Amino acid sequence: MPMNIEIFTRNIDLNDRIREYVNKKVSKLDRMINDVEETRVDLAYVKSARNAADRQVAQITLRGRGFILRVEERSDDIFAAIDEAVDKMQRQISRYKGKHYRGRGDGTPASAVAGVVAPPEEEMEEEEMPIIARRKTFTLAPMDELEAIEQMKLLGHENFFVFYNANTNAINVLYRRRDGTYGLIEPKIG
Repeated sequence: MPMNIEIFTRNIDLNDRIREYVNKKVSKLDRMINDVEETRVDLAYVKSARNAADRQVAQITLRGRGFILRVEERSDDIFAAIDEAVDKMQRQISRYKGKHYRGRGDGTPASAVAGVVAPPEEEMEEEEMPIIARRKTFTLAPMDELEAIEQMKLLGHENFFVFYNANTNAINVLYRRRDGTYGLIEPKIG
């Protein structure tokens, strides 16, 4: 089945030349990985970028059964940004497939390895009302702690990753600590 590619743009006119180029380049990824359910390509022109060579942005997101892979590349030419993003995604897929099919280690949970310490709670003044600037919904795929660490790295999330822990049947939050280790928050309703 051919890959269905959704293209979204911001501050760029999507003409036939760009659409055909994206379809030609991104459809090659279909041969590298199976079970891709959604392929999204975001193209943007960021006028406020500090460097003029970083104004054209191409982001590719692949969603499938149990994985989300995302890459972003910037260039002074949208076609170069697309090429670089596709190359980076190919490396990402190779890395994912290598780790996914090689095995999952000795089964030691990340919480035992990292030593879980809850992040410090910040006190808020009663007068200040927090503003929720964005709400996001997403589907959680069951995975263990090691898969969650890998997904966190593949997505480029620096601070935290929310996932459904298949071992405990609960939603957990994985976060990166200042010393480079990981922490795992296992919420309980009390």
